[in-house]
Amino acid sequence: MANSFAGIELGKRSLMVLTQQISTAGHNISNADTEGYSRQRVQVKTFDPLYRPDLERAETPGQIGQGTTAESVKRLRDELLEQRIVAQGNQETYWETREKYYVMIEGVYNEPEEISVRGNMDRYWQSWQELSMYPESQAARQAVVTRGESLAESIQQRFKGLSGIGSLINGDIEATVKQANSLARQIASLNEEIVKSEAMGDNPNDLYDRRDLLVENLSKIANITTDKRDTDEFMVHLDGHILVQGKIAREFGLESITDGTGYTRVTWGDTGNTAEVSGGSLGALLELRDKDIRSEIQSLNTMAMNFSDLVNDVHKNAIGANNVTGLDFFVQQPFVTSVSGNYDRDGDGIDDHSYVFRFTGTNALNPQEKLGLEGEMTLSGKSGTVNVAYHATDTIEDVIARINDSDGEVKAYLDRDSRLVLKATASADVENPDFVIRHVEDSGLFLTGYSGILSMSGEEGAYDFAQADAVSALRTSAQFSVSPVINPSAYIAVNPDVKKDVLSVAAAYPIRGGALVGDGRAAIEIASIRNTYVMIGKDRTFDDYFANSVTNVGLKGEQAEQNYLSQNAIMNDLRSIRDSISGVNIDEELADLIKFQHGYNAAAKFVSVMDSLLDTVINRLGV
Repeated sequence: MANSFAGIELGKRSLMVLTQQISTAGHNISNADTEGYSRQRVQVKTFDPLYRPDLERAETPGQIGQGTTAESVKRLRDELLEQRIVAQGNQETYWETREKYYVMIEGVYNEPEEISVRGNMDRYWQSWQELSMYPESQAARQAVVTRGESLAESIQQRFKGLSGIGSLINGDIEATVKQANSLARQIASLNEEIVKSEAMGDNPNDLYDRRDLLVENLSKIANITTDKRDTDEFMVHLDGHILVQGKIAREFGLESITDGTGYTRVTWGDTGNTAEVSGGSLGALLELRDKDIRSEIQSLNTMAMNFSDLVNDVHKNAIGANNVTGLDFFVQQPFVTSVSGNYDRDGDGIDDHSYVFRFTGTNALNPQEKLGLEGEMTLSGKSGTVNVAYHATDTIEDVIARINDSDGEVKAYLDRDSRLVLKATASADVENPDFVIRHVEDSGLFLTGYSGILSMSGEEGAYDFAQADAVSALRTSAQFSVSPVINPSAYIAVNPDVKKDVLSVAAAYPIRGGALVGDGRAAIEIASIRNTYVMIGKDRTFDDYFANSVTNVGLKGEQAEQNYLSQNAIMNDLRSIRDSISGVNIDEELADLIKFQHGYNAAAKFVSVMDSLLDTVINRLGV
């Protein structure tokens, strides 16, 4: 027969297992509100049976049971669901971040109509229209100056608003990078602790939960993935780069960008290379700062630069009521002091580039005239150059439209004297300067003898900015203007000389050194700029610019809001499923406690009965 004391041992095992189950239920209840906690369960199995083949008989086959034992304590967790949450989480925070900042950007554009840039520009054009009807009026000139000041101030305010949001985003980027580095270090530290515990045969469930929570928080910052190597080394990957490998955490660095913005570049701390981050709040912040805000500021700069340039072009060739001519209406600040646009780009003390904004040809062209020429122009583009072909049957209008519809960063139009104008746009590549013509080349004669910009055809006659005195490639009589200081929308202002004497406001064109009484031709020409094709980047007119800028911001804000709501609904569903699996249900835990309590009482009673039986055998059989 079995050992007489086997029953006591069997009861003891039951008491031990039930005690562990009660403790685990208490641990679950105490962590019901702990973020990232997964409820735990004791895995119970039958203890190895007592095998006595010599005592078995055919009439009573079987093994003698030895009770129960706790095999392990495990988390209730769906690993596939957790991977889905980590993979999906970066999209929710990505759109949440974009939605938050686009509310701010929309606030910059959605000004009250009476003080908005659009409203001030409309009144500015109206003041020139009034001056054209009353060119002798000093009050009309004063209105032009005052409304010009209001317009310049509103443009500056929009720039300040956008650049302020950019600075706010940059500060958010720096804080988010520090948070990502902290999370990576904590994950690596937990990896080390977990490996030590696993080496001793333990299941460090609480450490697993803490690591999973950190990984989930990190997934909100960037698009990460996790995996385990055959060596049980836990790894975190970020867009193809290792961020955490076991106990080693690879951190981000921050490097100041010397472009006048005050921004910082996110790098890999060990190599110094730029870190490309997609998804998550950090990816959204980098995209907002480096693409969205930069694009909005460039668009505003393009408008301000072209607006002041076109008004000045007419105004300085016109004459005021005080017979003063040659004055710019708006202040212009050239990027370089050299009249040829020469600039020392690499800082070695020697001019090595030419910063020129605009070329103007020497020949008057008929926009409806067919060229009768064949060739191909090569213009600077977003990356490298773009080719624009022209044919004998093309009209001047056709060629200009083809230039403007191309992906090049050089735009064209005919000025008031019907001369061809080529001017630079803002640059898509942050490494290239804004409003700088980088390359112009023509295999044929359109840009040379026909329009009078380049002096020679082919590669040897090409204009390329990567050299000093590049303007020597232009025809002697061709006009050009050097590029402006960065962010012209930040400093646009009415010329102080015009403000001192409003009679300097030019409404007429000079005839024999003076102005005819009642001549308002210059004022009419400035007022007509509003609806003429002046090519502000991709926009044809100033009205196009205002319509498209507000529409684009509104649509991007709407897109961010809708995608955030969609991703939030998806994540809420996933979190609800996880809570149903891993979350602590107090009622369920209390029911388990009652069950375990009854089990413990029954096991204790069993031990008491076995003790009584043994007492009878040991102490009373001999009486």
